[in-house]
Amino acid sequence: LKLQFLYFIGHYILVKMGSFVTDFLIGGTSAAIAKTCTAPIERVKLVIQTQDANPKIISGEVPRYTGIVNCFSRIYSEQGLGAFWRGNFTNIIRYFPTQAFNFAFKDLIKSLFPAYSPKTEFVAFFAVNMASGGLAGAGSLAIVYPLDYARTRLASDVGTGKRDFTGLGDCLKKTASGPKGVLGLYNGFGVSVVGIIPYRGTYFGVFDSLKTKNPYAKDLGAKGFFSKFAIAQTAAISAGYTSYPFDTVRRRLQMQSEKPKEEWMYKGSMDCFKQIMKNEGTAAMFKGAGANVLRTVGAALVLVLYDTAQAYLKESQK
Repeated sequence: LKLQFLYFIGHYILVKMGSFVTDFLIGGTSAAIAKTCTAPIERVKLVIQTQDANPKIISGEVPRYTGIVNCFSRIYSEQGLGAFWRGNFTNIIRYFPTQAFNFAFKDLIKSLFPAYSPKTEFVAFFAVNMASGGLAGAGSLAIVYPLDYARTRLASDVGTGKRDFTGLGDCLKKTASGPKGVLGLYNGFGVSVVGIIPYRGTYFGVFDSLKTKNPYAKDLGAKGFFSKFAIAQTAAISAGYTSYPFDTVRRRLQMQSEKPKEEWMYKGSMDCFKQIMKNEGTAAMFKGAGANVLRTVGAALVLVLYDTAQAYLKESQK
């Protein structure tokens, strides 16, 4: 009896681990492809979003960017075509484990909650999807936050002069050897955790919930792909606007990480919120949101690629 019990436990763990690894690989690969396709939009979004905390722009060394089109044209003329992918390698390194852990942890965490029917218990079903998505996002962020910080700093390096950082290693090294030490790599982490819960919660909650109402969910052809893409785009845009103010605050805090404390613009998350609202207005919380809507094509593509890959995998195993 004991041997049978141990066999059952061992078999259960192997099945779960196999599922986890599969989710990890599918989720990570989907994310890497989608992020590379949308890297230019993401670079523009970050530059616009962080320009009010960028020393080169504040000092007047680099003129302000007046909008998405202006930012696109100036990055191309000042830094060249390849500059649109600046920080993309770091983003893939960061995003592969982030997205992979998000998907893998989401399913793992969701299995800990009671199962609810999307047809008869939609509210409870939606709440479970929100909770599992939010917790998965917060957990994965804690693992990869230094890479997220480095991606922000590399992508927000503007102008034609000397770059602040030569690459990922240089960025991490300079920041870690600054006044805050290794903790400098986690500047803005608190507000990120607060923001990631509504973002991932809405992202996965809306997608998983609407997916159950898709009449073409099992279609592996064009109808299935585009219907899933429409649902994923809705989820990504909703999640983006829900958490965008939190994202703006964390990006601005990240911009001062390697500096001495007396040179900081913001004392912390709440001070950053207050200063932006007081000096720039509510609209400043959403700077770069227009580019972010375009960027959500990548987020939607990740969801669809992941979902389609899983569908093909299940079909091949029949």
